[in-house]
Amino acid sequence: GDGDVFAPFLGLEEAMGALREAYGSGGHDRDLVREAYMRLQMRAAQREFGDDVAVVCGAWHVPALRLKSTVGADKALLKGLPKVKADMTWVPWTNRRLARVSGYGAGIDSPGWYGHLFSAPDRPVERWMTKVAGLLREEDRIVSSAHVIEAVRLAETLAAMRGRPLPGLSETTDAVRAVMCEGSDVPLALVRDRLVVGDVLGEVPRSAPAVPLQRDLDRIQRRLRLKPEALERELELDLRKENDAERSRLLHRLRLLGVEWGEPVASRGSTGTFRETWRLRWEPELSVRVAEAGVWGTTVFAAAAAKAEADAVSAPGLADVTALAERCLLAELPDALPTVMRILADRAALDTDVGHLAQALPALVRSLRYGDVRGTDTGALAEVAAGLAERVFVGLPPACAALDADAAEEMRRHVDAVHGAVGLLG
Repeated sequence: GDGDVFAPFLGLEEAMGALREAYGSGGHDRDLVREAYMRLQMRAAQREFGDDVAVVCGAWHVPALRLKSTVGADKALLKGLPKVKADMTWVPWTNRRLARVSGYGAGIDSPGWYGHLFSAPDRPVERWMTKVAGLLREEDRIVSSAHVIEAVRLAETLAAMRGRPLPGLSETTDAVRAVMCEGSDVPLALVRDRLVVGDVLGEVPRSAPAVPLQRDLDRIQRRLRLKPEALERELELDLRKENDAERSRLLHRLRLLGVEWGEPVASRGSTGTFRETWRLRWEPELSVRVAEAGVWGTTVFAAAAAKAEADAVSAPGLADVTALAERCLLAELPDALPTVMRILADRAALDTDVGHLAQALPALVRSLRYGDVRGTDTGALAEVAAGLAERVFVGLPPACAALDADAAEEMRRHVDAVHGAVGLLG
């Protein structure tokens, strides 16, 4: 009835019930097994806590959870399933992962906007426009208090014209575009990314169990005395020292996994391959990245190797594979290198574009240099590099014929890079 907070849920349940009657499991028979397990867990919770148990699930499953099924029937559906040892954890959620644009099917379009509506004590439109103005000012755009006032007025006028009691996201967006962005969608895209979706990061209790990959990372960080800190700092590494070499390998492996804790920067006062400089900064979002990377393995070493192999298979071009081979050497991933090298050799053999070959060679030569200081066996890499260089030499004259100015400039850059690389090959 009117004012019943459960009415929307009941309506949705009725709609899902009609769909399930018409389509059953919708072709996803595994859902029937999952729902049987859910019912067993519901019964266990009711035995422990009574009937007042709340279930958070997708609406599609609600009719199945209401189904009067016996314990024996549910257990029969689960019988024979393989048993797998698993670890569970909580991952802090972010607005970006709540947003539908991230691929999360049950997500919403504008979590930042709804978070604002929920938290604003009063005058939500005025407060929203003030947030937008602050963001645009941070990006060096000229936005004054007059812009804010005019944007609020325009949003309210649009709402009245559209028959709405208050401005919604569409009205505020139109007003921001017209007044603060001067009709441009470029700054508006920033507003959508930073405010409408937002960067809010949740948190989990310290008592929550960590995924195996996170535990392995914590152990390595303690052993290497490399504490994650929110404050940005630079770290100088001498790769001739074992502890520094291990730190370097850890940072390179994490980068392969998409955990950008460290960013390589130019070393001051040294161009030798035995020295590295990193800019470190641990952000809360990286904890989510570590949890996501857990699908590749339970240790940093194993996960990075598996991810490198997968990246090699899906790499779009030869230069991407050579860059990946370089990163595997930097991260010292001997388990992944054979796969990467096989794909590299296959791609190099099939690629007849001299520009592509020339683009790939410098990374290979740099990788050979890393082998000197890191003690990595780069014999297979040397063979591919030599073969690549020879094919560039043979194919270069015809490739330089009939080029326009832009193509000639690009080819000259390739030739310069190859010249420098060949000089290092010796």
